[in-house]
Amino acid sequence: MSTVPDLAALHALGPAQQPTYGDPAAVDAAVARLRTMPPLVFAGECDELKAKIAAVARGEAFLLQGGDCAETLAGVTADNVRNKLRVLLQMAVVLTYAASVPVVKLGRLAGQYAKPRSSDLETRDGVTLPAYRGDAVNGYDFTPESRVHDPQRLVDVYNASAATLNLVRAFVTGGYADLRQVHTWNTDFVRDSVAGQRYEKLAHEIDRAMAFMEAIGADPDEFHRVDFHSSHEALVLEYEHSMTRIDSRTELPYDVSAHFVWIGERTRQLDNAHVELLRHIRNPIGVKLGPTTTPDDALALAERLNPDNEAGRLTFITRFGAGKIRDGLPELVEKVTASGINVAWVCDPMHGNTFEASSGYKTRRFGDVIDEVQGFFDVHHALGTWPGGVHVELTGDDVTECVGGGEELLEADLGGRYESVCDPRLNRVQSLELAFLVAEMLRREKPAQP
Repeated sequence: MSTVPDLAALHALGPAQQPTYGDPAAVDAAVARLRTMPPLVFAGECDELKAKIAAVARGEAFLLQGGDCAETLAGVTADNVRNKLRVLLQMAVVLTYAASVPVVKLGRLAGQYAKPRSSDLETRDGVTLPAYRGDAVNGYDFTPESRVHDPQRLVDVYNASAATLNLVRAFVTGGYADLRQVHTWNTDFVRDSVAGQRYEKLAHEIDRAMAFMEAIGADPDEFHRVDFHSSHEALVLEYEHSMTRIDSRTELPYDVSAHFVWIGERTRQLDNAHVELLRHIRNPIGVKLGPTTTPDDALALAERLNPDNEAGRLTFITRFGAGKIRDGLPELVEKVTASGINVAWVCDPMHGNTFEASSGYKTRRFGDVIDEVQGFFDVHHALGTWPGGVHVELTGDDVTECVGGGEELLEADLGGRYESVCDPRLNRVQSLELAFLVAEMLRREKPAQP
């Protein structure tokens, strides 16, 4: 397991969704540069996350994974990073306090720069250019120069990810994540919403609980900092391979570009290079499973990616769509569970619910997102298994990308602040609404205390 295939061997498998670079020497130079760069995360941190995901798989914790559909290099600012962290902290507080369940916090950030696409090309007004595949590959501007696949961008992604993680670590250990900050996380545009007002009420309850704890002399570290981990889709092989290192403690390989990496729905084939690479690394890993996944597919993936059935190693992230989750998920969960496989089940309610509005914007209905999460919970409740988490594309900003929710955003509103370069994200108010609704589902799911 410790011998990682070289890049040539992985490319010989014909991997899908890869950049098409025109200059092999430039690729070699970028890869060589990345191999000399310090790790972005440490193997021990990956092991700590694996232990937390093992608790999720046992039904003892809940995973909250969220962040941008696709990060941008220009978006690496203190304000943007703080805003994404802030909404995840708010959601985690709601889930922890309202549902009384430990929450594992996993950011979809500091590496989510590459995106699979359904077509290699994009045509506008009779002009055809390579599709935008994320800032790790090419630029968003629709010009021939911008859309060239440039390997130097992989080095830029490393630097941007390092800056993002540096900011996140400073925020979570430097006082910003202190529970005494719960009110300051609620900015004006959120506070004026129904979800924001409900959050303020919960924050006052937390204040009273903390005042009691302080009065009896209790002041644990958990009040002042949080454990926060990074994740992204392991898509561009040159980046993930060059960031795979041998841990000096164990002599085992870890992908030190993130604590958790996942394989997408488009690249999860057993003979695919992505499965081959990730089966060798020791990070906790995930696999996206869409509505075409059969129970045999899931069992084969588990056998290939986690042959030792290690707890916390493997997470299945289901993305069926609201209309298919209740029909497609039960057999999958039932057969995987009957096989004794250690796996955490997480719901991605975003990717199966995308459609094009009449205005041409890609969007999602908030009601469909909630319905898929509810279907996920319903299936697990019926089977007696644990609905382990949610994986959500979201932003900490007041964007208009998904319709519905308490703000009742309409398709006509999408052009107001549609800022995503790829898929539509829940805005901050919608994210908070989602957290309250999931907390209610979790309360119903938890067994009554004796």
